[in-house]
Amino acid sequence: MIIIGIAGGTGSGKTTVVRKIMERLPKGEVGIISQDNYYKDSSHIPLEERQKINFDEPAAFDWDLLIKHLKMLKRGESIEMPTYSYITSTRQPETIAMGPHDVVLIEGILVLSDPRLRNMMDIKVFVDADGDDRLIRVISRDCIERGRTPQEVIDRYQQVLKPMHMLHIEPAKRYANIIVPEGGHNEVAINLITDYIKSQLAK
Repeated sequence: MIIIGIAGGTGSGKTTVVRKIMERLPKGEVGIISQDNYYKDSSHIPLEERQKINFDEPAAFDWDLLIKHLKMLKRGESIEMPTYSYITSTRQPETIAMGPHDVVLIEGILVLSDPRLRNMMDIKVFVDADGDDRLIRVISRDCIERGRTPQEVIDRYQQVLKPMHMLHIEPAKRYANIIVPEGGHNEVAINLITDYIKSQLAK
């Protein structure tokens, strides 16, 4: 099984890159794991306190479960991928069944930050984007999908997202085999990654 990690800052265009890669590939051949599904459950913490959780640092993720699931897929076993609600900051009772695939894309802000996970990857990709562009995308997404006001998003960006990006996400760029500037607009890089996956599937 080929594992491809796709990292990058919040709002960098990672999801768009993954979507465009998937659109160019045969349906059902490639599996996708979103690191966002592996946030630690916070249901035991009072709701008011949950609003203060830092979701942009490595400690927010259940790395052990994520690595366990990848190992299971490599052994040819199926997994039940967790789901997570940003509205309540809790892991949901529903899971997503996923079987083994020849190629698995794992996407998330910090997928290149854990050495155990990084060492399992065959290709490491970092999606790069200008900070202003990322902020605009984050405001748009969080207001529509996560019920936040523009001011809440801007405050969070200044207090959490930007410092965490510089501390944890940006340094992981040095581990990447491929850096994709301009995110989902970089058709050349997307085609290169897609062609590599197609060559692996052909084997």
